[in-house]
Amino acid sequence: MNITTTQQEEKPKDEFELGKVLVFDKPLRWTSFDIVNKVRYLLRHYRGLKKIKVGHAGTLDPLATGVLIVCTGKKTKEITSYQDHGKEYIATVKLGATTPSYDLETEPENFKDTSLVTENSLVETLKGFLGRQEQYPPVYSAKKIDGKPAFIFAHKGRGDEVKMRAQLIEITLLNLLEFNPLDKEFKIQVACSKGTYIRSLAHDIGQKLGVGAYLTGLRRTRIGDIGLENAISIENFELFLAESQK
Repeated sequence: MNITTTQQEEKPKDEFELGKVLVFDKPLRWTSFDIVNKVRYLLRHYRGLKKIKVGHAGTLDPLATGVLIVCTGKKTKEITSYQDHGKEYIATVKLGATTPSYDLETEPENFKDTSLVTENSLVETLKGFLGRQEQYPPVYSAKKIDGKPAFIFAHKGRGDEVKMRAQLIEITLLNLLEFNPLDKEFKIQVACSKGTYIRSLAHDIGQKLGVGAYLTGLRRTRIGDIGLENAISIENFELFLAESQK
């Protein structure tokens, strides 16, 4: 009697299960989780990966664009290492008012005259924000208060009840790129440690100048050694997956 033993071969793992580090140029008004969910959906759709792990390494606000690192599969174990890297940004700031969220999410208030703000006074003010310092995160942020993100209290009109804790940050580069006194706007390049809120920086600069300020544009250009030159759009990622299936 012949006995034949058939051994089922294990299906080779997909490259995204083994782990990929993807760098996206996050579009305006997308949340970081929108990108994660889209990547997960696309991998399910084009690669049949029903239980693929996907996570991002550092939140970008919906009103910000730029570098967002997304890890898949076994590479999700490396997310923390990317979160620890320094970041670089290009920020546009409006002078002469404040907003509760420190950006365009809420309406401007507390309007002030900015005619005495000069390029020289702005440059001197920026110098004072270089180095290690304590910074208060915005109430409109994901910082946890009693186990809940602070923005939940803010959106319910209870922001005044929230006491944000200062955190130690470091700003290693702060260059004035443009100053437009007629539009009451300036643009800066910022290199900073993890945990730095550029919205808070904009607000604090306005407070120091005595005229108020809020963030009107933010683009993350680098995380560690990974820059925009390494990034792709979510649309091009989908095209890549579609082409690879042909």
